[in-house]
Amino acid sequence: MFNTVLIANRGEIALRVIRTCRRLGIRTVAVYSDADAHAAHVKAADTAVHLGPAQASESYLRIDKVIAAANATGAEAIHPGYGFLSENAEFSAACEAEGIVFLGPGAEAIRIMGDKITAKNAVSQRGVPLVPGTKDAAMSNDSLVTAAADIGFPVLIKPSAGGGGKGMHAVFEPSELPAALDTARREAASSFGDDTLFLERLVATPRHIEVQVMADAHGNVIHLGERECSLQRRHQKVIEEAPSALLDEATRARIGQAACETAKSVGYRGAGTVEFIVGADRPDEFFFMEMNTRLQVEHPVTEEVTGVDLVELQLRVGAGEELTLAQDDVTMTGHAIEARIYAEDPSRGFLPTGGRALDVVFPEGEGIRVDAGLEAGQTIASDYDPMIAKLIVHAPDRGAAIARLDAALAASAVPGIVTNIDFLRTLITLDEVVSGNLDTSLIDRLDEDQLAHTASQIDRQIAAAAVLVTGGKAGTEFTGTLASADLSGAAGNLANAGGSAAASAWGRPSAWRTSRPDFRARVSLTSGGEAATVESLVDDVTIDDSGLWHVLVADTQYTARVFSDARDRSIWVSSDRGVYAFTRPQADTSLTPGLDGAEVLAPMPGSVVEVRVESGARVEQGDPIVVVEAMKMEHVLTAPAAGIVTVTAVQGVQVGLDEVLATVVDEAAADAADASTDASTAAESAN
Repeated sequence: MFNTVLIANRGEIALRVIRTCRRLGIRTVAVYSDADAHAAHVKAADTAVHLGPAQASESYLRIDKVIAAANATGAEAIHPGYGFLSENAEFSAACEAEGIVFLGPGAEAIRIMGDKITAKNAVSQRGVPLVPGTKDAAMSNDSLVTAAADIGFPVLIKPSAGGGGKGMHAVFEPSELPAALDTARREAASSFGDDTLFLERLVATPRHIEVQVMADAHGNVIHLGERECSLQRRHQKVIEEAPSALLDEATRARIGQAACETAKSVGYRGAGTVEFIVGADRPDEFFFMEMNTRLQVEHPVTEEVTGVDLVELQLRVGAGEELTLAQDDVTMTGHAIEARIYAEDPSRGFLPTGGRALDVVFPEGEGIRVDAGLEAGQTIASDYDPMIAKLIVHAPDRGAAIARLDAALAASAVPGIVTNIDFLRTLITLDEVVSGNLDTSLIDRLDEDQLAHTASQIDRQIAAAAVLVTGGKAGTEFTGTLASADLSGAAGNLANAGGSAAASAWGRPSAWRTSRPDFRARVSLTSGGEAATVESLVDDVTIDDSGLWHVLVADTQYTARVFSDARDRSIWVSSDRGVYAFTRPQADTSLTPGLDGAEVLAPMPGSVVEVRVESGARVEQGDPIVVVEAMKMEHVLTAPAAGIVTVTAVQGVQVGLDEVLATVVDEAAADAADASTDASTAAESAN
């Protein structure tokens, strides 16, 4: 076994590998960028090496820097995790050239399976069924448009390199295909450095089933059962479970064998996942999609039902050991479900959020596992993937697993960052999910009410109390307790603001008058994009030694954890009802079309990758204006109204949340403004 292993990754997967290495007595080396200098994986490793700037292309994707770090620290092997260089054939070859073991397959297997077209050609020789689609590499957009007519709509555009849903687009009408191909090529080039695309027929009511395989260097290949990954949005997995509720035992055996044949087609070594698409209406029919030549994000559910540590198997296979498990030794016990926790806002189209974690709370207990790389105080930037944690549960059956996951999510919170935690609770309790009637479009069909994240009146009252306790000071910050804000007499502040009848009315800094003895303080708050004035009904606030707030509202006591971030004047309320962010209202930025203009705002922090119109051009409502990229996904921002556009965005520049990128002015108003300007200029000239 190895003495030292370098982990060429970050976050929760780096910590996951470190845990197994520590159990096996293996020294670990972490690598990090400027953005991760104080990250949890850097602290957990035995030693750490700085790679470069936050930009992945200058740090985590630099093969030369990672190899140099391994050589400098005496690492005999490199675990690539997933993402970054994990499926990079050049990286695998570079490790081999330096005498370093790459804990994954050889370069040739990565090349074949990394290109979905050559992968299909390889597996077809082993009798693995394929979805109808294009087979030629490097087809032009015009050729793909022509081929789509033969395949039949709808079609799915897929990048030949990479995965994770980036660059994938479903197209239902022929007229939509050219523009979708342009976008997919840009996303593929940005994410994988390769813009090669291919097309597949889009299977109706598809379910995503994948099989975990493991192969050693001695020709042994086994599978460890399947995972159901049908709950996705934008082709990005959200919930994964093992086993699938769809498959019967006969189909389970056939799909497992097909996965093993896929691995054998390229002389595979190490851990890999073979992905299949299955029509919900024909569960006995499956088609090969692709093979991921690495450990998957969702590997914990397989570990939970099989009792096998997949990272340990990777290490042992990499060290040249023969698999000690035969196929008949693999059994699946109970049911496991994984929920991916993302820094994103489901109520705003799942746009990435980012921010600073004021606290990080996850549960412990029987059947609960948390894989996370986030600590309190850590900042989530837009440089990397928005996934911040994985919550995994294991139970005797699927129903019990769903109930356990719901309870575990209810006990999870990351105040300071808008996440999808509450959405996950909504998702797993849907009738379709509980019954196992899944497909990959289920999330896309949810309506606004199901995606909404609306604070209750109680949470609004607690937020208002927090503003009153701090005296509404913009510079006040506290995390769980008020000690750090030095707010001695906090309850007195609440009373002085009108929240308690026991305080002297004359001492209240409010609008209290003798004619209105029942005056209650009013606090303006914005939550979920909606501004409202809250009349405080809070009679008392006490904060115990653990930082838990006990708030008395209309003779009923409620508890919550309350946080404040002075940087954006936000108040965060975390309770069993959910986690809600409140801000003090700023200037109104949503303008009615007219002379002032309707503004196009950045919906998330990111970078401007394309400006599609010039200032002074006339646009119609819905016309694309600016394309913003965040966390490797493009978002096209359109005109909110018809009129004349003024563009302030600059291609290649980083932008912040709600930054004004363009303004659209009503054409008549613009003409009037121009006429007024001309008249003023003429008058000045005459004078």
